[in-house]
Amino acid sequence: MRVVISIINYRTPDLTLNGLRSLSSDIDLDRDFVVVVDNASGDDSVDRIEAAIAHNQWQPWVRVFPSPVNGGFSAGHNLVFQQFPADAYLLLGSDTIVRPGAISTLKNALQSDPKVGLIGPRLEALDGTPQISCFCNRSPIGEFLDAASTGILTRFLKAYDILIPVSDVPIEAQWISFACVLIRSEVIQQIGKMDEGYFLYFEDIDYCRRARAAGWHIRYIPTAKVVHFKGGSGAVQANRRNRQRLPTYYYASRSRYFAKFYGRMGLWGANSCWLAGRTISWMREIIGNKMPHTCEGEAWDIWTNGLHPMKANCYHED
Repeated sequence: MRVVISIINYRTPDLTLNGLRSLSSDIDLDRDFVVVVDNASGDDSVDRIEAAIAHNQWQPWVRVFPSPVNGGFSAGHNLVFQQFPADAYLLLGSDTIVRPGAISTLKNALQSDPKVGLIGPRLEALDGTPQISCFCNRSPIGEFLDAASTGILTRFLKAYDILIPVSDVPIEAQWISFACVLIRSEVIQQIGKMDEGYFLYFEDIDYCRRARAAGWHIRYIPTAKVVHFKGGSGAVQANRRNRQRLPTYYYASRSRYFAKFYGRMGLWGANSCWLAGRTISWMREIIGNKMPHTCEGEAWDIWTNGLHPMKANCYHED
């Protein structure tokens, strides 16, 4: 199985180089190849990465592919799909480090079951703490649960809870994090490239839904381990932890997702469900003197592109 490993760099050369170092001892020089797509960083990323490739003599297995524009996560990886033929593609976030043996474990698992189209590893912090990377599909009711953040409601409507607890055994998921995912090339040939209407976020759940609708299975293999520095390649995770306002592109992607899979009325219904859930959590905060769990401006920002949710990607990560 020939695997092309695709990494998107946007002003994160140090993280990208850490990831390449982790691959250097695990790469199959006869079958694997790494492409670093620089999404028009506009800094010294390309020069620094190319200098490191030359210094470490990585030329046989890695190259830099500068993109003239920053089209986002999907657009960057689509360039690799189009330009570099392979049996499978391993998408890696620039904020990841591959543990020894992870790539071969994922490849073997994909080859062992022809029904599996996408496969993901256990994501973990540098100290080995596991991260949730398997999920159920986001739905309007799930938006209500997320905004309400009330245990009794989540337990009562557990089927709509997005999070799947970390498992120590292989499991099937409705979608998995694209911080690291191995995609069979037949999936791309059948359902097409990733939707470039998403600048960043929601492209993973979109692609997994399309793959599952076409009959492919999505699997999680915990014996393959990849370190994920959550938020290392973007502002969303850090802003969410600090309850600061999220970038516009996040909410634009959210609107696109709900409109695409539930219709425009479904998007408005998801927003209404979120507001109903937020009313519950807001009342609990007042009565129990608790801190808010939502981000600044979220009640307003969920309506981004509400009238034109399928508007083409025109956002930036600045």
